[in-house]
Amino acid sequence: MTEHIATTPFGRRTMTLGQIASQVKARAVAKEAAVHKWETFRDIREARDLLGATERAMAILNALLSFHRETVLTGDGDLIVWPSNEQLMARANGMPPTTLRRHLAVLVECGLIIRRDSPNGKRYARKGQRGEIKQAFGFDLSPIVARAGEFTRLAGAVQAEKYAFRLAKERLTLLRRDIVKLIDTGIGEGVPSNWGGLHQRYQAVVGSLPRSAPRLRVESICEELEMLWREIREVLESFTNSRNPDANESHFGRHIQNSKTESNSESERGSGERKEAGGSAEDTNKLRSQPKRELPLGIVLSACPNMRELAQSGALDDWRGLVAAAELARPMLGISPSAWWEAREVLGERQAAVTLAAIYQRADQINSAGGYLRSLTDRAREGKFSTLPMVMALLRARLAAERTPPETPGGPPSDGEQNVRLAVSEALLRSLRS
Repeated sequence: MTEHIATTPFGRRTMTLGQIASQVKARAVAKEAAVHKWETFRDIREARDLLGATERAMAILNALLSFHRETVLTGDGDLIVWPSNEQLMARANGMPPTTLRRHLAVLVECGLIIRRDSPNGKRYARKGQRGEIKQAFGFDLSPIVARAGEFTRLAGAVQAEKYAFRLAKERLTLLRRDIVKLIDTGIGEGVPSNWGGLHQRYQAVVGSLPRSAPRLRVESICEELEMLWREIREVLESFTNSRNPDANESHFGRHIQNSKTESNSESERGSGERKEAGGSAEDTNKLRSQPKRELPLGIVLSACPNMRELAQSGALDDWRGLVAAAELARPMLGISPSAWWEAREVLGERQAAVTLAAIYQRADQINSAGGYLRSLTDRAREGKFSTLPMVMALLRARLAAERTPPETPGGPPSDGEQNVRLAVSEALLRSLRS
């Protein structure tokens, strides 16, 4: 009598065409086929997402393989194992029974194992008189041998995809870093271009990147950033080529910061006599001998009234408000964060805010605010710059303007307007005397 090999599951479990296909592949395995079960298991675990398996299913498959005594599985060997659920749960790190049954079904659906159920659904082996196994009911591992080559190819594809994804993310990181720093360089060095628009384009591209983007989406973002990066590079390289090609980096930075449109009171970073911003040569020579004096906030705001329009609370009542207003004025002037940070490190927070307030007051007369601030910071580092002459020069200019107001179309100013100007001037003079 010929023994019948079970092909359908026990009880209410249904049979699918996928299970039939797995059985067909298992029967077609060559007798001489031999695979290392743990090497094949590593391939299966690497390609589990493509196969539709889960992490828990991999733990169960690992336990099933451990029940087979041989390390090398062959096509002509007995590949059925029959552990009980209790044994499987113990080797699968104490997995609950319901979870075990659910993920065993996953292994069957993925075609990684085949059920060989007994008539009563129990798992056991029937042995002969000499102790050899004549018939076994349990889980057939023959798909591991039959599909070993397929698992290897799938694992290679997954590894190649991971490598390509890693390269795409590295490229994205490099492009983002280059674009941000190149824009910062263009602003800080005073290169003429629409840096605000370029930065907005960069933010729009990066903002469209999902949190968990697939590789193709990351590569698409990289292509857009690559075009923006090339555009920024062309602007900077064209500006560099228009300058003296023999100039070194230090001379190049100084050349940009000394604009011809700046007034005579601004910092001149040449090798000859230097004039302090807003003051005379005599004021500059006295800087080292003068004691350090803190300018009153009222005098600073009288000399730089334009800063009041940037007050977040509507009024500048303390130094903290002036520093906050300077933070708002910095991007409006095109000053890079690095130049502002360096100024605050060298000058201190208050004096840096006063310096930026003076630059903002005369923004229409300064071509490169970022380069001008760097120049003043360098001079302050050498002890050759103070905010006092700069503020006093602006204050004298305002007082002179108050004393000689321009004629209005309606005739001389009224008594009320004249009283306002005189009151302001007297207040400033009292502050200077104190």
